[in-house]
Amino acid sequence: MSAVYLSLGSNIDRYHHIKAGLNALADRFGPMTVSTVFESEAVGFNGDNFLNLVVGIVTDLSVAQLSECLKRIEAEHGRERSAPKFSARTLDIDILTYDDCVGVHAGIRLPRPEIVDNAFVLQPLAEIAPTQLHPELQISYAELWRRYDTSAQRLWPVEFHWPDAG
Repeated sequence: MSAVYLSLGSNIDRYHHIKAGLNALADRFGPMTVSTVFESEAVGFNGDNFLNLVVGIVTDLSVAQLSECLKRIEAEHGRERSAPKFSARTLDIDILTYDDCVGVHAGIRLPRPEIVDNAFVLQPLAEIAPTQLHPELQISYAELWRRYDTSAQRLWPVEFHWPDAG
């Protein structure tokens, strides 16, 4: 079994798609560690604000199998693969880390560079895995967040309830 951290984001019908994504992940992987949900401005394009969070899962899937599973979940929730890289998203799920893998695995760069580049990835990851070391840098996520220039990207927690009662 492998420990994996995933980032989720949406800026189209945000609350609906994040909840649907969490439900799909929970149905497939069982119990998860779920961060606070944050709102942030779009990065790389002018668009509506995103909701973002990080979840921790445990899986027996390989990186390639996990990537295919996540692409299916995204597609089931309206993700358009033909859209430009920097554009609005119904649901975006990225593999941030897969155990301590470093390098390109199944076409995916691990750990994902966005961990240290984007507040909307690093802050929720530091929240749920503060003492975990970045596989390449060998610095804890809490320390990386402490060093991050928080003036670079605006980010704020939002009220979000999952799973829904009833």
